[in-house]
Amino acid sequence: MTIAHDFAYLHPVTMPDALAMLSGHEGAMLLAGGTDLVPWLRDDAITPEVVIDIKDVPGLTGIEIDGGTLRIGALTTFSDLIASTAAHRAVPMLVEAAHTVASVGVRNRATLVGNVCSAVPSCDAGPALLAYEAVMDVIGPAGVRSIPILDWFLGPRRQALGKGEIVTSVSIPILERHGACYVKLSRYRGEDLAQVGVAVVALPGRQYRVAYGAVGPVPFRAPAIEAYLAGKDLDAETLAGLPTLIGAAISPIDDVRASKEYRTHMSRVMLERGLAAAAARLEGGGPPYGESVI
Repeated sequence: MTIAHDFAYLHPVTMPDALAMLSGHEGAMLLAGGTDLVPWLRDDAITPEVVIDIKDVPGLTGIEIDGGTLRIGALTTFSDLIASTAAHRAVPMLVEAAHTVASVGVRNRATLVGNVCSAVPSCDAGPALLAYEAVMDVIGPAGVRSIPILDWFLGPRRQALGKGEIVTSVSIPILERHGACYVKLSRYRGEDLAQVGVAVVALPGRQYRVAYGAVGPVPFRAPAIEAYLAGKDLDAETLAGLPTLIGAAISPIDDVRASKEYRTHMSRVMLERGLAAAAARLEGGGPPYGESVI
């Protein structure tokens, strides 16, 4: 199917030009990888009058460690992330999540930033970045600012990016020591959205971070679950208390991918397995990153 409506295609090669174009065209959409934008255009889910291609704007590429922070440029693809030694060392669970995104062909085009800018509830990068407490680095008419990922997701396909703003990078504080796990449930491996996504970070002292995707209107952290788990062994007694907390945290729906009952059941199973894997990895054991635990 072809794109049925007309739009102007703009191709800035400097950031000032990109910002000027974005501010000068109400409702303009940015194009980076295009793996979400192009299907939406094709299906008339969006009908912008202007599309601004930022792929040749300098300063938006690269993955680098700066002190205690990992910086990931806005044009970094999931394949770039998977190939990055720095990312494997600093944020192995984010790399694990990257491996679950669609197919190799899609990962070669799709960007990490684009995935969270699309703000679909099932985006794979969302839970991982929430668990790592990432920060979105943004530039706009008023200058630069930082938006914590915890404040990023506002609703389905809605995020906190302001009018005329462009994300330049994602900054992730590097944890000195941690184990982590991203668990994705989908109907089949390859190009399918998550039925449930769970990201877990295990920290010394039996502290845990938990984030979910695809079981609510936005990806989200689960502070009540984290508070309950704090300081506890992951034994049968502790795990027995999770279903009630999970049920209160999630709001799954019925759709073509799964029923809400199945999503609720698997939200518990996946959290338990993610916790076990993350805790084991913290101690130097557990399954290798990238090995499925479901």
